[in-house]
Amino acid sequence: MQIHVINPNTTASMTDKIGACANRVAAESTRIHVSQPESGPVSIESHFDEAISAVGVLEEIRRGETLAMDAYVIACFGDPGLLAARELTRAPVIGIAEAGFHLATLISTRFSVVTTLSRTAIIAEHLLDQYGFGEHCRRVRATDLPVLELENPAGNAYQALLEECQRARDEDGIGAIVLGCGGMADLTERLTHDLQMPVIEGVSAAIKLAESLVSLGLGTSKHGDLAFPRPKPFAGRFADWGR
Repeated sequence: MQIHVINPNTTASMTDKIGACANRVAAESTRIHVSQPESGPVSIESHFDEAISAVGVLEEIRRGETLAMDAYVIACFGDPGLLAARELTRAPVIGIAEAGFHLATLISTRFSVVTTLSRTAIIAEHLLDQYGFGEHCRRVRATDLPVLELENPAGNAYQALLEECQRARDEDGIGAIVLGCGGMADLTERLTHDLQMPVIEGVSAAIKLAESLVSLGLGTSKHGDLAFPRPKPFAGRFADWGR
């Protein structure tokens, strides 16, 4: 089984971290391919960043199709370009936010999300409603850490994240916490130990869901709105996307 994990931003250290997390949880027979777009934002912290990064995600899906990937993971908590990516392939495409929400509901009746900036908390709330998990989530909390602060080993990102998670545990009436950034992929075990409650991050969740779907012979449906896009010409920089 070959799973293509796409970091939608262009920060190589975060791509490496995400790849290490994916390899750590993947089955022995699963081969993980990790990539990032050639162009795009170094971090994704706004609707604008998501829109630009979605093009890079779709370019990586197209490359993956030439390599016959069995599944794809979009490793940004905004799940940028998720539905468009599903249109381009029969393979499963899993966003880490949707994966984290699903797993949280399987082990708890209520969960909270702890993410980076306050403005991205609003984006997470939109996703919760879109995916049908709004009633399961007690609160989306923000640490107000820039995403790239998670890449700074000399910073206080872990302590800030831990303190917000402690408040979520003590105040929200929840059974689990979902981490709201792919850059937190290496912190799950430490947080679970320090909090003494289940902590879910979406990269590992998405890998295991992708493996399950492939093992069951389930792929993206090509009936309805996720069918392949209708052939049409494209102009300008997207001319080679036309069919």
